Amino acid sequence: MMDGHFDPELLAFLRAPESYPYHPQKVSEVHTHASLVFIVPPYVYKIKKPVDLGFLDFSTLEKRRYFCDREVTLNSRLAPGIYLGVETITRQGGGFSFGGDGPVVEVAVRMHLLSANGFLDARVKDGTAGVTEIERVARALADFYQNQRPVPEIEEWGLIDKIRVNTNENFSQTEAFFGKTISRAAFEAIREFTDCSYEWRRSLFEKRVAEGWIRDCHGDLHLDHVHVTDDALNIYDCIEFNDRFRYVDVVSDVAFLAMDLDYHGRADLSQFLVERVSQLLGDEKMTSLMDFYKCYRAYVRGKVESLHSVVEIAGVEERTLAVDRARRYYQLALQYALCGAGAAVLVFMGRVASGKSSLAEEVSRELGWRLVSSDKLRKTLARVPLHERGDAESRRALYAAEMTERTYETMIRDARETLGRGHGVILDATFSKRVFRDRLRETLGDAHVKWIIAEVDDETARERLRMREGLRNVVSDARGEDFEMLDTAYEQPDELRGENTCRTLTISATEETVRRLLIALAQRQARRFCDSTNLAPGGDARAAV
Repeated sequence: MMDGHFDPELLAFLRAPESYPYHPQKVSEVHTHASLVFIVPPYVYKIKKPVDLGFLDFSTLEKRRYFCDREVTLNSRLAPGIYLGVETITRQGGGFSFGGDGPVVEVAVRMHLLSANGFLDARVKDGTAGVTEIERVARALADFYQNQRPVPEIEEWGLIDKIRVNTNENFSQTEAFFGKTISRAAFEAIREFTDCSYEWRRSLFEKRVAEGWIRDCHGDLHLDHVHVTDDALNIYDCIEFNDRFRYVDVVSDVAFLAMDLDYHGRADLSQFLVERVSQLLGDEKMTSLMDFYKCYRAYVRGKVESLHSVVEIAGVEERTLAVDRARRYYQLALQYALCGAGAAVLVFMGRVASGKSSLAEEVSRELGWRLVSSDKLRKTLARVPLHERGDAESRRALYAAEMTERTYETMIRDARETLGRGHGVILDATFSKRVFRDRLRETLGDAHVKWIIAEVDDETARERLRMREGLRNVVSDARGEDFEMLDTAYEQPDELRGENTCRTLTISATEETVRRLLIALAQRQARRFCDSTNLAPGGDARAAV
């Protein structure tokens, strides 16, 4: 094998049922960015690809043999009896053989094949895993962490300068995927959140080290690495190729699994997992860095899937699915960076023609959240075609107080219902009347609503309205002649100034506005749980975009 590619003859040998000593009926294979896995019931053979990805190096046979041995040893901690050993593949005459006295050409980890109905990702999806199973996982992890004693060599990886090695590596290795699996705006916002967290939460990181929470953990703790049946619980496939990925805060390890539960739409189980491990360990501060590490872990998964999306041997369909998974993980990482875990509402409001609808659409795409637009909702409720602008009389009826009341009431109810399903939602409306703003706040209660207020100068707004004349793809009916009336009716939202508000002060090109807005929200989120002594000047989160 050379340059990350398998010798075609060796690949053919591994795919043939007759190559295996017990002659299975068929051989299935699974590809990852670093391994090729052959499923040959009742066993699995895992072969490491001859690649050097920077964060892992399997480029020589000697290194692959070493890391195969490490994989078997390390995984005995949480999956005892599953890893059976390392098998050699030798050249015999004109072919290959498992074992034998010929020259060794490759090595493979041999494992017991786990039953298909026990993997936690599948069980979460089909609803057969719930609190009972997560409780078992929480107890197993707590016992495991308590048995891993901190030592100086491990603890140093909890220091900010050491953690930066991992996060900086992630950022540098994903720049090649701009426009493919992640946008530059999302990338910069996540990086800003990460860097600001280091600056403003420094004392939290230092306390974690001082209190001994940096341990030799699993390192790759996502749902499909957990296998739960009535008889056994196995947590397998830990990181063996790079110790620094295992030498982490227990929060980081738990955050990986909690993040993946969020990814699979089970924020309730995610919260339960965190609470139970925290209780079992007596770690009262576990939540203080949970959003930071969830963001980090989601980004890692996005990177891994991005790398998998360009592995030619994986096939077109598998690479396409990897792109989709990468995008979804990056969207989740961005959510953590902007507003933490859990459902949230982002409200884009402001004067007519402020550009809020364009911003809302772009941020909706970045987060993968549903967008509810008052302009579209109003016409839908009135059964008016979206891009039809009626005469003066029909517009008076469409924008009458009764229809406005109905529009806002429906939009607020929709937001509440979406949040109840555990999903984030974006609202796009002027919210020009305080009565509607107050109603929204009352409905959402203390749900940490993020207000994004887009305000522009009159000249820009007039120009935007003028440019709408003659356009056929505009939903809003507002035009130049409506500006004075709408601007006068707008009630300044002075009551919203505060920690739940991130204001945009000017509007430039949409792409740049989105980038700066996301960065401002990321800075605001990084301030949560921060030590006030580390807070940078200018404590109010404002985006001059």
